[in-house]
Amino acid sequence: MTVQTVPYADLKGLSAPDVRRAIRAGHYAGHTAGLAPGKLQCNLAILPERYALDFLRFCQRNPKPCPVVGVSDTGDPMLPTLGEDIDIRHDVPRYRVFREGEMTDEVTDIADIWSDDLVTVALGCSFTFENALVRNGIPVRHLEAGRNVPMYKSNIDLMPAGPFGGKMVITMRPIAEGRVADAYRISAQYPQAHGAPIGQGDPADIGISDIDSPEWGEPVEIREGERPVYWACGVTPQNVLLQAKLPLVITHSPGHMLIADVAEDAETTIYRP
Repeated sequence: MTVQTVPYADLKGLSAPDVRRAIRAGHYAGHTAGLAPGKLQCNLAILPERYALDFLRFCQRNPKPCPVVGVSDTGDPMLPTLGEDIDIRHDVPRYRVFREGEMTDEVTDIADIWSDDLVTVALGCSFTFENALVRNGIPVRHLEAGRNVPMYKSNIDLMPAGPFGGKMVITMRPIAEGRVADAYRISAQYPQAHGAPIGQGDPADIGISDIDSPEWGEPVEIREGERPVYWACGVTPQNVLLQAKLPLVITHSPGHMLIADVAEDAETTIYRP
């Protein structure tokens, strides 16, 4: 039987549970930017329990790129603190599977990979503050263009923990020069979604050699009167996990997030029905 594909435009007006249902049924495998506005979107790191405590230490020491918003019980694919009936095996549009530091697969379901020793760590996502920027009249170029945000490797060192360490991954958004201070102020209100920017201006200052060639996502135009502004990115833990060469790590594919039922501006990230 052929599975019907639901266009992105048809999902834009749906609730978070309805979007997850479409994803779980295999009807949608695209990016989640702009879907279920007002709800928290999460980056994912799924790893064996014996590495989870060191990874959580790493996240605590590097909260800008790795803001923890949820942790599962060992072997339990459900995330009840983030929403009703969230099953991490099915409810993300696209996953990446890494073994010994090498990506071995990109899939739309991980039920056949799941095991009783896995722990899911959910991390806040920049989509949250992007919605706040738009509400405050600051355009977000990649959303306007229907693209994934440009992401780059930087030269910014991370604080290590156990086998985890490396350099920060950052995202870039062109901001009108007269609104840069507003972008800092607005995004700083969302520490669970990377918070305020980590820099602005010359990309070479943070190790970016070609701003038109991101390592992940898609490039966007920087227009006259705009300044590139940089935020910490949730792809950072993916890179760190890859470099640690664990026997198994599962992450979301960049831009393909878990959509929670928690409000993105909630004081806590605990789902309350």
